[in-house]
Amino acid sequence: MYIEQGYKGNHESWRYLVGVLIIFIGWQLLGSIPLLGVIIVKSLGGETFPSDVAGMSKMVGSNLFLFLMLISFVFGLLATFLTVKFVHRQSIVSLTTSRKKIDWKRIFFAFGLWGLITILITGLDIILSPKDYVFNFNLLPFVILSLISVFLIPLQTSFEEYFMRGYLMQGIGLMAGKRWVPLVITSMIFGLLHLFNPEVEKLGYGIMVYYIGTGFFLGILTLMDEGLELAIGFHAANNLLTALLVTADWTAFQTESLYRDISEPELGWDVFLPVLVIYPILLYVFSKKYGWTNWKERLAGDVQSQESVQLIDESESKL
Repeated sequence: MYIEQGYKGNHESWRYLVGVLIIFIGWQLLGSIPLLGVIIVKSLGGETFPSDVAGMSKMVGSNLFLFLMLISFVFGLLATFLTVKFVHRQSIVSLTTSRKKIDWKRIFFAFGLWGLITILITGLDIILSPKDYVFNFNLLPFVILSLISVFLIPLQTSFEEYFMRGYLMQGIGLMAGKRWVPLVITSMIFGLLHLFNPEVEKLGYGIMVYYIGTGFFLGILTLMDEGLELAIGFHAANNLLTALLVTADWTAFQTESLYRDISEPELGWDVFLPVLVIYPILLYVFSKKYGWTNWKERLAGDVQSQESVQLIDESESKL
């Protein structure tokens, strides 16, 4: 009953519309001021105003650029929490999970599992295609990158989960009354938010299969497990290791990573393999570990009414 956790706060439709506006202002406007300010100052000093991510990273410096870029997501996360607290009068726990408290073991399990898989897949690709990679390790820049990544990337990914699979999933679900509606809408929004990533320009729109597919995977995790914990852990491991292990001139994350991918980018198996093979296997593993059942009802069934939820809560409190 994750979507129904939205009943534990003020859940009128207009509150979600106001909330999205507040979160957008915090994330995209206020959060972008530090990065934009640095770029403007450097431009006034005579440097050419950059037109893409690679240009901004080169102008500012990769570590500082990453730091300033991630700061916008910190603003977004703060705006989300403030919106939930003051606009909806809802607790962060009920936004996070249907359990009585946040299950940190779930977060760390998903983080560890996907982190291990990512390291193995990346390492295997480097071994099989050594000409595609250059060892890029520089101690001081890598240490700075590691500090920035460890402290800020989990906040970035947590914002995306709390906003997409949390705030929007609950809000759209309560308004639509059907579980599949927020699953589809949030997955499409999640994918489309990556539309302007440099990867799309290089690889074409086919890579949207990966982004939208990942959105569906994270949405299914949330609905089947009745909480954000697994999605938060998975997403944090994915982005953290992406930043630390491999970078390329055409990716959204321009970092001082261990390796640099110098191959000519092309849409290949590495785009479709996660969506078509790895994600289904992971869903099976999670379902066995946490005893998921009744997939059809959890993913496509009706959202229960507030009255029904109250009756269930009352009966459980008497036990």
